[in-house]
Formats: sequence, C-alpha cells, structure tokens
Amino acid sequence: MSRYKSLVVTGSSFLVIFMVVLPVAQAQSDFKTLHRFTDRRDGGFPNGLILDGEGNLYGTTGLGGAYGHGAVFELSPNTHGSWTESVLYSFCSADNCSDGDEPAAGVIFDGSGNLYGTTNRGGAQSGGVVFKVTPRAGGRWTESVLHSFCSNSNCGDGKESDAGLIFDGAGNLYGTTLAGGSEGEGVVFKLKPRTDGRWTESVLYSFCSAANCSDGSEPLAGLIFDGTGNIYGTTAIGGAQGWGVAFVLIPTASGIWKEKVLHHFRAGTDGADPFAGLIFDAVGNLYGTTTAGGNCKIATSGCGIVFELTPRANGNWREKILHRFAGRDGRGPTAGLIFDVAGSLFGTTTVGGDLNCGSGVGCGVVFRLARNSQHGWSETVLHDFANRPGGFPWAGLASDAEGNFFGTTMGDYPETFGSAFEITP
Repeated sequence: MSRYKSLVVTGSSFLVIFMVVLPVAQAQSDFKTLHRFTDRRDGGFPNGLILDGEGNLYGTTGLGGAYGHGAVFELSPNTHGSWTESVLYSFCSADNCSDGDEPAAGVIFDGSGNLYGTTNRGGAQSGGVVFKVTPRAGGRWTESVLHSFCSNSNCGDGKESDAGLIFDGAGNLYGTTLAGGSEGEGVVFKLKPRTDGRWTESVLYSFCSAANCSDGSEPLAGLIFDGTGNIYGTTAIGGAQGWGVAFVLIPTASGIWKEKVLHHFRAGTDGADPFAGLIFDAVGNLYGTTTAGGNCKIATSGCGIVFELTPRANGNWREKILHRFAGRDGRGPTAGLIFDVAGSLFGTTTVGGDLNCGSGVGCGVVFRLARNSQHGWSETVLHDFANRPGGFPWAGLASDAEGNFFGTTMGDYPETFGSAFEITP
C-alpha cells in the first residue's frame, strides 16, 4: 500500500479508550468544495495550497496524474462560481521516476512565476528530489530536477523530504529531509543557484548529532526565517524526552550553523510529535501544533495541542499551551497555523470532530483560536468534516485578501481521494 493510501488508515486507527461528550463551540461558516480528486489524471491525495495574485490555487497530489505517481495542479475560479482544475505536471514521466515520485508537500513561487517543491521518492537515487516547474508558451509547464537526494552512498545529503521549501533574499532554497544526513535522522539543507543554471546542495545540519538524539530527529515540516537570518523548525521525534523539539539554527562567521533547542516536548499534558512547522507573530513569538500530547481522555497518546513559544531575556524560550484538543473539538493536528488580520489563529486537525465519522475517530475539523477576555484563547470549530469527500484534512490553510481560507482533505480511501475546499468564517 502506498504511504498516501496508508495515511487515512493510520489516522483512523487511533485507539479509542472511551468517549466524553462535551459541548463544543461551533460557528456558522460558508463551506464549499472546489474540486473532488479521482486519483486518475487529476491526481489523488492532495497536499497544501498556495494562491497567486489572480486568485488561482496551486498544489501537489501524492498520487494520481498521468502516471499514477503524483502531480502539480492549478485550480482556477470561473465566473459562475465553479473551479477548473488543470494538471501542470505529472511525476514519473521519466525513466525510473528520476523526475520525482510522490510529492508530500505543497509548492512555492519565485518572482518569475516558477513553482518549486520536493518529492518524497524518485530521483536519480530514489531518495526524492527538489524540483522546479516552469510555465512555457501555450500554457505548457516543464519540470527540471534541481537536486536528487541520496547523491552519495550513505545519503549524507538527505533522503525523503516531506516538507515544502522557503527562499532567502538571495534566491537560495532551504528545506528538510526526514532521513539521511550523517546520522541518518534527517537534515536541514540549502540549495544555491549557479551561473550555469545548476544548483549546489549543502547540508546545514544533520540531526541526531547529539547524544541520544537530544537535538531532535526526523524533521517532517518546513522552515521559517527570522529577521536576522536564523532558521526555525521542528522535529517529529527526538529531544530530551523523545517526543520532538522546536529548534533554531544560527549561522556563524565560520559558515557553520549552530543548533539550539528551544523546547523539548514531553508528552503527557505537554505536546508530543510536532509534525508541522512554526509561524511568528509581529513581536517574535512562535506558534505551532503537535499531533499528540495534551493528555485528553480519548486517546492514550493525547489529542494534540496548539502552543506558543516566547523568548525570554536569558535566551531561553517559555512554552505556553493555548489549547488542548479533546476529540470532539478536533484531534491530531498534523499541519501548522495561519493568522488572520485580527490576530486569530486558524488551522486543521486530521481527525476528531464528529465521532460518528471515520470509524469512530472523527474526520477532522477546521478551527479558530481567538483571544478572550480572560487573556487566554478560545477555540471555535468552523467546520466539521463529517461528509465525503471532506475527510481527514492533513494539510494547513491558505488565505486570500478577502478573508477566505482554502485547504485540502485526504479523503477516505478507498471511497474518495481527497478534495480542495474554501471556507469563509
């Protein structure tokens, strides 16, 4: 079974111990399905979305496309309210899938309208690739591979990227792989463009370089910069307690990047297993989610949390838990967060919500966290995915200038193969 087809199976196999029915704040929101994927030429099992300046949406699918190994797609709005999907590129069109196979994250734009992303598999050594898709005359798009991972015998350059990419101001690309590196537990990498059109990869940091992987292991998510060029991210496991870390990489004058762990997740009432990356607010605090932890009563591993990390004067960071999911209000967030203009946080949970859906674990929710009068945060469920094909939103949200949010679901294989949706709070 493909890793994409196993996601829903895995997500639906959380152990249910007992159910506690609590009131959950619900909001009336406009919800619309934009496209239902068929796992045929249009793709199947979509990842996250981005918007261009004209309101078109772009993303990738882990499977489907012309060759069944994933695709890059565009969704364009029509004047009468419907949306049209176009496949820009289908992976595995080259021998041995040397062009990439099974993208597990979305794409980003450069200033010229080219799209960049990663695949978990494929490439010259089957360790995944970093790719670029370029628009051509007549509406055609062409793909080029910027780097194939596992380019050396021990995959010291990284292997299997599940994360998207970011640019710095000089046009260099940065990302993570969940495996490979000097210790085999994942890397942070940089790709630098050359004058001949090729790109040079360098590993900035290999995880599990400290004793007992106390520096973190297996980064699943992408990265962010601060204003001084430091890089922030998470690892899904590792750390002092083995439940993942939030980290920063700091460049030094010698060219070496130094890692510092900002928080070791501890499970229990704290978070565990951060699958998603981080975001900043305007004053330098970090926000994110963990897929487990929080000590809810539905699952032994916990239902996950939303957390804030605040820098302190002594250089350490303090964690504050903004929300612990309880099951019916969401469970198992695997994606990151997004702010609206009012400073509220929006996100998705892969399961939870209506527990009559998804074999008793729920099919996921879209949620909002807003500051309340008690100086805390209150959660509202904006949409409960209790109907096909809106099941299991694995990826996060994108927003437009009008305050609409866009996202995807993985679907409930083998019945459905995912969808793209719009929601207006």
